[in-house]
Amino acid sequence: MGFTIQDMLLLSQDRYQMRLIGGKRGWANSISWVLMLEDTAIINTFAGKELVVTTGLGFDTEEKLLELVEKLVSRHASGLIFNTGKYIMEIPKVVQAYCDENDLPLLTVPWEIQLVEMIKDLSIQIFLQGTADEQITGALIQAMEAPENQEAYRKELLPYFDVDGAFQVVLFTTDGLDEMDTVERKKLSYRLQIYLENITHNGSFFYYDANFVLVMNDVAKKDFDEIVAGMMKRAKRRMPDVPVFVGAGSRMKDISNLGTGYKRAKAAVTMARKRHIDLLYFDDMGLYRLLYCVSDAALLKEMGETPLKPLLEYDEKHNGNYVETLDWYLKYNGSIQAVAEAMFTHRNTVIYRISNIKKLLNCELETTEERLKYQIAYYIRGM
Repeated sequence: MGFTIQDMLLLSQDRYQMRLIGGKRGWANSISWVLMLEDTAIINTFAGKELVVTTGLGFDTEEKLLELVEKLVSRHASGLIFNTGKYIMEIPKVVQAYCDENDLPLLTVPWEIQLVEMIKDLSIQIFLQGTADEQITGALIQAMEAPENQEAYRKELLPYFDVDGAFQVVLFTTDGLDEMDTVERKKLSYRLQIYLENITHNGSFFYYDANFVLVMNDVAKKDFDEIVAGMMKRAKRRMPDVPVFVGAGSRMKDISNLGTGYKRAKAAVTMARKRHIDLLYFDDMGLYRLLYCVSDAALLKEMGETPLKPLLEYDEKHNGNYVETLDWYLKYNGSIQAVAEAMFTHRNTVIYRISNIKKLLNCELETTEERLKYQIAYYIRGM
């Protein structure tokens, strides 16, 4: 997940006397770049995950400081470091409160710290972690694409993950993600990573096959649910115009089963996007777990259309609704009254339609076995 605020603190608490005084829930924010800033002119060009360092020279009032943190939050910055002791002696409470509310890490280093050395040091750490992340991503993709070739990924991932432990894959997507240019997609990636709390080096986030992928390792179910739900909550609040759909795969034991977890997450995110569901767990998909994992599209098309072909042809010719009527009939287990209420239709009309449907299908629809192929057809049509 990159070089994070937590990593920076571990490195800098003693070396640079760095202290975290606000926005502590953003401790897992990863950092893409470190830059000095003494006014807000360039903040609108931020892509996300920038760490800002300032002496406060251009922010000599509480109003200017508050404007600074508000703009940093709006542009999905990673955090803010104040070089205190000359232009800024004390951080106003209202600024700290805003950072706490919006999970923007607020840090301080004393005036005597050489900022040039600190920024150079942090930039090297970001580069090194970025290189490691690229290697991790490559190995994880190998594990998903060719699980049988364990030599290609297991040793590579061993220093970073419990390869014998539990893995869970989450996929994120939005409309037009694959058509975005690289810069736009990277900006969205940075924002989503900022929204992920409480996960650092037990996870990896990357773009692959038209989705953003999050792989989590040995994360308890409760924590997993909180991480994903929290991300969705922050995304809705801070990107209200960008619909994000999330699919969570099953919890899989051992890195060799990561590919299965990925396929299940892809099934979940596909269904979530199709049905405009914010978050969908593969394990909650019922029969769709099986159907979305069938790779033979022609078979699905055949099973979705052939059983209902007589009704489809009748509806097209007579502008009818026999397909819809049978759907309700199967859902309500043959209850005429329930179908009539659902369709706002007189029960005698429903009886008439069902009688004709049985004739068209040459099936009495009495037994579970008789109904099954039609139920599956409706499931497929709902994919």
